[in-house]
Amino acid sequence: MTAAAPAGPLAGLKVVELGQLIAGPFAAKTLADFGADVIKIEAPPDPNRPGAVGGDPLRQWRLLKDGTSVWWQVQSRNKRSVVLDLRQAEAQQIVRKLAQDADVLIENFRPGAMEGWGLGPDELLKLNPRLVMLRISGYGQTGPYRDRPGFGVVAEAMSGLRHLTGEPGRVPVRVGVSIGDTLAALHGVIGILLALQHRQTSGKGQVVDVALYEAVFNCMESLLPEYSAFGAVRGPAGSALPGIAPSNAYRCKDKGYALIAGNGDSIFKRLMTVMGRADLAADPALADNAGRVARVQEIDAAIGQWTAGLTVEEVLAALEGAEVPAGKIYTVADIAADPHYAARGMLQTVQMDDGTELAVPGFVPKLSATPGSQRRNAPALGQDTDAVLREVGLTEAQIAALRERRVVG
Repeated sequence: MTAAAPAGPLAGLKVVELGQLIAGPFAAKTLADFGADVIKIEAPPDPNRPGAVGGDPLRQWRLLKDGTSVWWQVQSRNKRSVVLDLRQAEAQQIVRKLAQDADVLIENFRPGAMEGWGLGPDELLKLNPRLVMLRISGYGQTGPYRDRPGFGVVAEAMSGLRHLTGEPGRVPVRVGVSIGDTLAALHGVIGILLALQHRQTSGKGQVVDVALYEAVFNCMESLLPEYSAFGAVRGPAGSALPGIAPSNAYRCKDKGYALIAGNGDSIFKRLMTVMGRADLAADPALADNAGRVARVQEIDAAIGQWTAGLTVEEVLAALEGAEVPAGKIYTVADIAADPHYAARGMLQTVQMDDGTELAVPGFVPKLSATPGSQRRNAPALGQDTDAVLREVGLTEAQIAALRERRVVG
């Protein structure tokens, strides 16, 4: 955290975040990275559960440092934390006060939850017609599945992505991160920015409705038109890229893998030449992608035979010299040691409360004049409750009374 951090292109934008875990908070985090003031509403500890810590459950996910997930320092940087018990009418009224003065409100509860609290778009847009309201849910706010609970992994399955992952004939596998939630969050950010642009000319806000499964489906490339035109049902292909050749991961002498994308016409010739396979480089039947796809097994076997005699680094060095796109399959240890990651500012550090440093991802995308920045660390639970309540006009006596009644934390 640095006091000299630039304000960012979204400075002055006020965002109320009612989401939890991944999709909604990732959308809010992206806005916060570029200057938005994000007020994150979190639940208090459940008094009926001894030892319950309260707040966003992500605070307790995966590996913890001093009782809090290190993931929290990424997902909630630059945000302010306010603890409200949204089951209580007085807490709901505080959210209405915040929404009256906000530009954006983000929520990722199951459809109907906000309406049950009197915080649906009909109520909030009446209070603040300029409000942009992002709603992320499993299946969207309409349709026969709207009331089903939906997580990112289910969305990945419904979108067709899970069917394509893994090896043919094996159980479909999960992408190693919560890609469904993250894709929905990014679509949500796009929707917010589009709605804000519309507000510039109309003066009116609107609802941005993002369904997890639709966000993933939007990235499924030619899946549907291929089925529509040819009845083709694409299946899993392991590490290969179906219909584009050659593009695969190839085993090397040191038991590692080199990912090689030699699927451009001129690139393929350079790849075959550096492999010593002038016969394949000059074969007219392999001059275009269609010809190579027809003989992909032969090509993959030739590349695999070549890489089997070299280490990963030897393969990459040879291909870099031949200008053939290729890469090592990184672990996080490789990422942390990589000079290009460092040069691009993708390995940031934050100072923790105990004085130690924690490495976190940098800011994406790169803006030349108004880049993203870290202005403050992720907040402790309820760290900003009193300050935010003062901002909406509550007195110290009112805040104390709300705390006594467990409306705020």
